[in-house]
Formats: sequence, C-alpha cells, structure tokens
Amino acid sequence: MQENNFFKRLKDDKGVRAITVTVVAMFLVLTAIIVTTVVANRATVENPDDLPAGVEDPDDEGNTPGGEQPGEEQQPPADTLPSQFLLPVSGVLLSEHDATVQVFSPTMKDYRIHLGIDIATVAGASVSAMADGVVSQVWEDVRMGHCVAVKHGGDAYTIYKNLTGENAPTVGATVKAGDVIGTVGESAMVEIAEEPHLHVEMTVGGLQVDPTDYLSEDAMATLREDTNYEDVS
Repeated sequence: MQENNFFKRLKDDKGVRAITVTVVAMFLVLTAIIVTTVVANRATVENPDDLPAGVEDPDDEGNTPGGEQPGEEQQPPADTLPSQFLLPVSGVLLSEHDATVQVFSPTMKDYRIHLGIDIATVAGASVSAMADGVVSQVWEDVRMGHCVAVKHGGDAYTIYKNLTGENAPTVGATVKAGDVIGTVGESAMVEIAEEPHLHVEMTVGGLQVDPTDYLSEDAMATLREDTNYEDVS
C-alpha cells in the first residue's frame, strides 16, 4: 500500500514538472517573438534605404543635415576685405608710402618716414570713400589737420587727412565706394609747404600698409599720368 502511494506521488510530481517545463518554454518562445518584433521595427525606422525619396537621414538629435533647425541663428557673411579700392581723388602721386626710408620734408626741413601717400590735386576737390564702409572717426589733428577714417571689411581702415572740414560725414554713417566724405584743404601743418594735396593712409589688421598696393593697375596709371586734376572742382 505504501509502495503504491509512493508511485502515485512520483507520478504526480512528474506531471507538475512537465507542466512547469511547458510554461517556461512557452514564456521563452513568447519573449523571443517580442524581441524579434522590436528589433525588426527599429531596423525599419533606422534604415536610410526605407526613407521616402528626397528625405535625408536625421542625425542622433533628429536634425536633418543641411536643413535649418528650430532656433538656429543664421551666421552673418564673412568679414572680408573689399575686392577693390577706388581712387579717393583725381590727381597725381606726389609722395609715396615708405615706413623704412626717411624722405626730406619741405615743410619741416628734415628727413622723416612718410606713412601714406600724397595725391596732388586742387584745393576744394571732392574726396570720395575708397570702398564701402562705415565712418569710424572724424577729428582734427594738430599736425595733419581735418581727418576722416572709414572702416571697411577685413579689419581695414582708410584715413583721409589734410581736409577742409567741410562736407564732413557723421561718425557711424554708412558710405558706399565713391561717396563724398570731404574736400581737399591745406590744414596739415607739417605738409603746408607742399602744393594742395590729399594725404591718404591705410591700415589692415592694425598694421600700416601702402594704399597703392590695394589699387588697380589702371588706378595707379592714372595717378602717375593724370594731367587733368587741375580741372577737378
């Protein structure tokens, strides 16, 4: 009798284990199905080949390459040096720029370096901005008289000296190449012995440069050959 009960319990235990194994197996199969489905769905979304024609694959942050993103500020154009500079006045080259060799000054009766160029013309001739820019300074210098400085792109400045003070622009005013910003005078005390002329200086990146290096060949030819400047008014 006891032996029969033992075999009955053993049979019952085998049945329970069989049911348990079956449940575990079904759970594992169900888990495998779920994992496979999730992976397949992710592959469908992330596969660039499945995107509609003309739509680029977004990056990790959901941004489409080349597209304007929400809240993205447009960058201003590069601050570059003007492609050309115009002659500020009609005339002939009277004195060249030289930062190394001293030249004789008819006014001061000595030798000194000459930063900038002098363009001989008539007193009262209109002076034009050499390129587009903004008037950065208008002042009177003890030695060089009435002066105007214009800031251009590329951290370049053109400075016009020995003016009359008439037709002076306002600081902060925007000017275009060729706009009148003053008239030639005789206010530069250190150059008063010379004939009427415009003194022009130029800096790029804070360094003094030769203005003629930024003029075209035609402009330079005009400076060296112009015989009509006396008619300028």
